[in-house]
Amino acid sequence: MSEAAFPSPGVPLDKDRRTWIAITCGAGAVGTVATAVPFVSSFAPSERARAAGAPVQVDIGGIKPGEKLTVEWRGKPVWIVRRTPEQLAALPKHDAQLADPRSQRNAYPTPEYAKNEFRSRKPEFFVGVGICSHLGCSPVDKFTPGAQPSLPDDWAGGFLCPCHGSTFDLAGRVYKNKPAPDNLEVPPHMYLSDTVLLIGEDKQA
Repeated sequence: MSEAAFPSPGVPLDKDRRTWIAITCGAGAVGTVATAVPFVSSFAPSERARAAGAPVQVDIGGIKPGEKLTVEWRGKPVWIVRRTPEQLAALPKHDAQLADPRSQRNAYPTPEYAKNEFRSRKPEFFVGVGICSHLGCSPVDKFTPGAQPSLPDDWAGGFLCPCHGSTFDLAGRVYKNKPAPDNLEVPPHMYLSDTVLLIGEDKQA
């Protein structure tokens, strides 16, 4: 900006010049902000990287027994359920009521390390994609056992898809004679430590 833009000390500014100086300074400030934003955002993961399914690292140290944490991976909700000893003990008791208790169907292949009655690497934790295998709805938590609306009297705890009534146990296994054709998906995952879970990668498998 030339020196002519600013008057000498003691010389009053006319209205037009004062307005012009204010606009010029404001434009400069906006330009500074505009250049700063792309620089800062470059540190965040790109939308393309997230869509490609980059692994997600999760701190599970704060999940208490009986609680569930939901995180996003590949645009899907992934549930991390820390099951209580009572919930684990109940799992094998209702195998006869399940459509695929051993996870042998291949529509949603279960990793080898999760082909057990717990469907998990560690019995305490269930890691599953929270999308019903029927029409893609998201089931809701029904962890409390016992008779409840839309559930059988001998309900042992699990998940209910409210859209069409499919039910899953606390290992994500679907019950017989329900619209959902398969168990909930178990994503690839591994434990980096006792409190850190990596979803989307299972090099240790």
